[in-house]
Amino acid sequence: MIVISEREARELVGVEQAIAVVEQAFAAMARGQAGNYPVVRETVGHRDAVFGVKAGCDRSLPLLGLKAGGYWPHNAKAGASNHQSTTVLFDPDTGQAMALVSANYLTGVRTGAASAIATRYLARADAAVLGIIGAGVQAHHQVRATLAVRPIRAVHAWDPAAANLEALGRTVRDLGLTFTAERGCREVAQQADVLVTVTPSQQALVQDGWVRPGTHINAMGADTRGKQELDPRLVASAALFVDEAAQAMSIGECQHACAAGLIGEASVRASLGAVVAQLAPGRRSAGEITLFDGTGVALQDLAVAELAVREARRRGAGTSVPY
Repeated sequence: MIVISEREARELVGVEQAIAVVEQAFAAMARGQAGNYPVVRETVGHRDAVFGVKAGCDRSLPLLGLKAGGYWPHNAKAGASNHQSTTVLFDPDTGQAMALVSANYLTGVRTGAASAIATRYLARADAAVLGIIGAGVQAHHQVRATLAVRPIRAVHAWDPAAANLEALGRTVRDLGLTFTAERGCREVAQQADVLVTVTPSQQALVQDGWVRPGTHINAMGADTRGKQELDPRLVASAALFVDEAAQAMSIGECQHACAAGLIGEASVRASLGAVVAQLAPGRRSAGEITLFDGTGVALQDLAVAELAVREARRRGAGTSVPY
């Protein structure tokens, strides 16, 4: 078995590589060559933690594995990441465990990659202003990933923590872009060509009517029952795209509009994978608002973990251990 540490994962996988392999995973899902298994995601009842397991198989490679981990909200006080996860890859031919990969950074980069893929296929080609609601660690991934697919020149952001905004501002300026810390979510939404929401919110932060025609939205924060970032009326009025429809309706941003009877699975125009694989249309006009509900699926995690393993073997990195 090969073991890849958190430090090594950061060195082995870059954002553009992650975008490429996650895009391939989305297309394989749409073609019926890959699938995700039912998600386990529960509150632990200890330390306010949420723990989950996501698993799947991509038969086109082949690739089999799972990611286990979740959210420990008190970790930051001790200097550790609140998000903790590990990916295990198995030999599809024998079922033997073959790789153990630290997935904290990789979860962040694959989420940024998924958002960037949605932006690549659904945002207007001339989109140049990025709006971000939530300026934590994931926001840094979102900036770098979006910059890989669109000629972004300016970033507007909001977060309740001034320190988060200051840190994100440094990242944005280091990339040669202008940065504006806005006083509220409305100001961010009104400026954005591409709007990304990456928060743990459990109430709508962006209201219907705040988003300009032609905006593309990546709703990336809702991945558990109860989480919410957008007004259900905004969700219902947008052209909807998802990673997985059933998951979006149950634990994603779509859950609230669905519960209110405003939308159902039939309201989804297509999966993002279907658009990538040219099996379904994406944006139909410059003026429509498009929305990608990114709940996060196992195959994204497996794709970047396999990339890390492949790169480790190529570079002679990682640690081989008997198992």
